[in-house]
Amino acid sequence: MKGTTHLAIGVAIGVVAAATHPVTLTNAAAFIIVAAFSALSADLDGTNMLSSKLSKPARIIRALMLWGGVAAGAAAAYWYWLEDQFYPYLTIAAAALFLLGLVSRNGMIRDALVSAIGLALLYAGYSIGHNWLMGLGLYVAWVPWLNHRGLTHTVWAVAAWGAIGWGLEQQLEIEGIAYTAISGYLSHLVADTLTPSGVKWLYPLTKKTFKLPFG
Repeated sequence: MKGTTHLAIGVAIGVVAAATHPVTLTNAAAFIIVAAFSALSADLDGTNMLSSKLSKPARIIRALMLWGGVAAGAAAAYWYWLEDQFYPYLTIAAAALFLLGLVSRNGMIRDALVSAIGLALLYAGYSIGHNWLMGLGLYVAWVPWLNHRGLTHTVWAVAAWGAIGWGLEQQLEIEGIAYTAISGYLSHLVADTLTPSGVKWLYPLTKKTFKLPFG
């Protein structure tokens, strides 16, 4: 299912949550943002609306590695052939950069950038003592390397996301944030269950795919 559809469902959940709790501008914004982000987060195991903006920087980084390797190799060759000086570290760096650029796919670099953001969140949570932020950072750092519609599309992921949401609720002191986070995340899995590919809700206990019509 398209990311825009998941986002629309998440926003709708956030609006309903805001309307059923004490209405303030801060509360409404918190409910909508949490629900929308939760509805998109399950697809961090692939290219989605949250990570797609990193595709362009990934292409730039790959190009920099390739051309950086070429430039460093040209410099090493110049000093060797014209100045009769050999710089082994420069030569190794040139070869390493160029090879990394060749073997790295844009998607791999994008996933690495997402993981870097997750690690930054993990460190920030550790620094300020917010366990929910550490949990979010761990999730963001880990899931880009999972198979699409794998562990992020399971009941276990819903439970883990609920724990993160509960921690955020304690931090913000806004009742209902945890349920909103769970509802947003759960909406993604339910929506994907309506697609032909379905969802492996109980993976890895079973690889059975649940979908409508149920098969």
